[in-house]
Amino acid sequence: MKLSIVNLQNEKVGDITLDKEVFGLEVRADILHRMVNWQLAKRRSGNHKTKGRSEVAGTTKKMFRQKGTGSARAGNKKSPQRRGGGVAFGPVVRSHAHDLTKKFRVKGLKTALSSKVKDKKIVVLKEAIAKNIKTKEMAAAMSKMGLKSALFICGEEVNENFAKSVKNIPLIDVIPVQGANVYDILRRDTLVLTEDAVKSLEKRLK
Repeated sequence: MKLSIVNLQNEKVGDITLDKEVFGLEVRADILHRMVNWQLAKRRSGNHKTKGRSEVAGTTKKMFRQKGTGSARAGNKKSPQRRGGGVAFGPVVRSHAHDLTKKFRVKGLKTALSSKVKDKKIVVLKEAIAKNIKTKEMAAAMSKMGLKSALFICGEEVNENFAKSVKNIPLIDVIPVQGANVYDILRRDTLVLTEDAVKSLEKRLK
């Protein structure tokens, strides 16, 4: 697929042909769904915790004798039925991460890129470089390009001035090409790739 290359002033400066093996796959919602779940599961801290019967502070002394009181038999005050006792089968610290094969993860990233191409929500930028840190100028450039919600995927390194200029613009994210992932691609309306990022992704995913 052939696309125009534009600069930050939204002027056409060339053309580029996207590789069908990376940007031309069938869009499958099931693959994207599994990829997003995998990413968000890895992100969960899993540090929620309640104290069980063995962890609650308190005496282990039997509350009263077994028989003859007319009350139901009882052990110590740390049982789950008692106020201040331990929680039965409560949450424990654990990892929510699960595995996906490398082959599947690669296919998931290709599918996410292909979905943006299919929806015509992809822009190829010559380079994402700013001479000065000027949020106002960059906001004007975003407006000129028609970008209200966008993810910029730059080359191996993100230009510091550019990243700082767009930092306070709502719904605009910037990441290096190594950080390209399905969740960030899907959560923004438009995907903006620099020319270097396109070449890097094609080399990495083919």
